[in-house]
Amino acid sequence: MTQYDYDLFVIGAGSGGVRASRVAAAHGAKVAVAEEHRVGGTCVIRGCVPKKMLVYGAHFAEDVMDAARFGWHIKECKFDWPVLRDNVAADVSRIEGLYTQTLESNQVEIFHERATISGPNEVRLASGRMISASKILIATGAWPAIPPIEGCEHGITSNEVFGLDKIPERIVIAGGGYIANEFAGIFHEFGSKVTLVNRSDKILRQYDAQIRDRLLQISTMNGIEFLFHNEFTKIEKMEDGRLRIHMSSHDPIEADTLLFATGRAPHTKGLGLEKAGVEVDKNGAVVVDDVNRTTCPSIFAVGDVTNRVQLTPIAIREGQAFADTFFGNKPTKVDYSCIPSAVFSHPPLAGVGLTESEARNTLGSVKIFTSDFRPMKNVLAGRNERALYKLVVNGDTDVVVGIHMIGPDAPEILQAAAIAVKAKLKKSQFDEVVALHPSMAEELVLMK
Repeated sequence: MTQYDYDLFVIGAGSGGVRASRVAAAHGAKVAVAEEHRVGGTCVIRGCVPKKMLVYGAHFAEDVMDAARFGWHIKECKFDWPVLRDNVAADVSRIEGLYTQTLESNQVEIFHERATISGPNEVRLASGRMISASKILIATGAWPAIPPIEGCEHGITSNEVFGLDKIPERIVIAGGGYIANEFAGIFHEFGSKVTLVNRSDKILRQYDAQIRDRLLQISTMNGIEFLFHNEFTKIEKMEDGRLRIHMSSHDPIEADTLLFATGRAPHTKGLGLEKAGVEVDKNGAVVVDDVNRTTCPSIFAVGDVTNRVQLTPIAIREGQAFADTFFGNKPTKVDYSCIPSAVFSHPPLAGVGLTESEARNTLGSVKIFTSDFRPMKNVLAGRNERALYKLVVNGDTDVVVGIHMIGPDAPEILQAAAIAVKAKLKKSQFDEVVALHPSMAEELVLMK
């Protein structure tokens, strides 16, 4: 008989917490999970899932415009934001129900309230109930970071953007990362005048320079305004409800909405980590070892709260590895090398492996192969927008060490191509593959 109420208590029912809970329970553990918001976490409720639905909705703006060149005549074209907003919210609720059902079918007990740590083997629920557990897993994710400037309370974050009453006539987006660029594309397609303000002179720093420069070129050509080397100094709310935004290197501008997309910080504030001796770094991230254990032997952490790689699939893998290691007698460690990623901008971009700059800084010899082309659909539609595919190759071994691309369906193509990079296939093997014609993906095996 265990001396604890549960073998495992998980704080946070996002992607990592749900996976860890379900798998640990399947291994025979008695598991409970506490979630103070909604089951599903950032990805399902206020992140990648609803955002991707908005991306789909936004893309119809281009499709409707292109339709005439393909023989379709649409007499009336009207966008109704509340219809999309409410349909997205309904589907998010449906998925939340599926996550809840998954936990319940695995006999995981769910507490729909906040839980904090009160000791190495004890948590306290918001209701005041104290619960003991052999192991505690922190999976509280990350939260939008807002710069501490005067008037910052007048802005919104990606948490609130899905519930807007209406599409703003003019929106200012703060940041240069994937969230900023994705919502810049979304709101531009919905008809907003979009201005993206960034304190540096680069967007999407972690992506290949040639690819991100192409996105900047296309976005600018489409009418999105970029203000680089600027920081906000003050936000004023005027009598008519609009915002006047003051910046360090630009005259004030006015907007209906200000969206902060300035990064996400580990969600550890007020969790009581100090009561169990759990160490956090200067950014508030929980410090863990390669088996997700914190500085307290009975407490573990997975996902964005550790700030290792803020990606949903990584949180899921970490949750699986934790459960298999400590409850399934299958020691498992997550491999963080060669992780594919994408930005669902307009157009989308994706990459895996070394960028050209990284390769030149780490490898003795590098060969670069590119294909810069106009997709067939864009040609007939009369669009000048060009796609760009890029292979980064180790010049000494002929191994493809990186693939980067921007263009229609780039993330869908990159997922399969990432297998080749992970498997360390050679450029000569790419050349041996017969092209699938006519397709955009065939460009990956036609580069010379």
